[in-house]
Amino acid sequence: MAVNDKILKLLTPITEEEKSILEGHKFDRTIYADSSAFVIDSKKFLKGNKLIEIRPHTRFLHFPEHTHNYVEVIYMCSGSTTHIVNGNKIILKEGELLFLNQSARQEILPAGEKDIAVNFLILPEFFEMDISSAGKYGGIISDFLIGCLSDKNKNIDYIHFNVGDMISVKNLVENLILTIIDDKPNKRSIRQATFSLLLLELSNCTENIIRKDDYDQELLFSTLKYIEVNYANGMLKEIAEKLGCGESRLSRLLKRLTGKNFKELIQIKRLSQAAYLLAETDMPVLEIAGNIGYDNTSYFFSIFRKQYGMSPKKYRDKYKKVYVK
Repeated sequence: MAVNDKILKLLTPITEEEKSILEGHKFDRTIYADSSAFVIDSKKFLKGNKLIEIRPHTRFLHFPEHTHNYVEVIYMCSGSTTHIVNGNKIILKEGELLFLNQSARQEILPAGEKDIAVNFLILPEFFEMDISSAGKYGGIISDFLIGCLSDKNKNIDYIHFNVGDMISVKNLVENLILTIIDDKPNKRSIRQATFSLLLLELSNCTENIIRKDDYDQELLFSTLKYIEVNYANGMLKEIAEKLGCGESRLSRLLKRLTGKNFKELIQIKRLSQAAYLLAETDMPVLEIAGNIGYDNTSYFFSIFRKQYGMSPKKYRDKYKKVYVK
């Protein structure tokens, strides 16, 4: 039996909650939350010391607007579902992924019997292993991960990946589902390793990200994508011209939406890339500094220490043992 067939066989049967909905019973919010403010509570579904869990998407129900106190990733196994996220309509089709952090406000329209989706419920601590080398994922995914762990950095609160035709992504997601279903030895390490591979694969698919925000958010998103590729020598003037936007306006917009100017965003990306290269490669420190755009090595050492609380050498000594074998 193919992996997807096995998953569909597990997820297709009508659940007790769905049976109650079909019988006309009122939506039971206590399944999801105890508070009047509709924040879906991870404690309802993540028992014991679990950091990640899956549950089938509840069909036949118009799910009212809500947030989560965990990170949610929705994978569409078959059919489609319609989501309203921060006021934006998203139609999630077979094979696509929707990442939502704790700030995203989500409403879901009713799904049909053949609209099968898996909801990954993930506590922010699950991502902590990846943060020290988040630079390997690129700016957009790195910003999302960091935002999941920080109340001060939630500029990207959802990502819609149009990757339905990418077999590599499909295989990783389905393998992740099976590692959660099957209670195997070393399950936590396997899940984190599989999820890291999924993020790495998605980092090569930024052109498949769909955004339907307002114009200012689109400018921000395009600028972050530009920084992701051009962090070593990118210039505000260049991206402003590409976007048909004045430098001053783009600079003010970045400051308003992120709390940082273009130079600071470039620096954050450069330093995250430096951290990644220190942890994952044997490249000499001075070569890393030049590679990410710093000719003044003294300045690089100074800002790296300020960002990470240690010198590049100490950072490598601490994390290379974990990430490089």
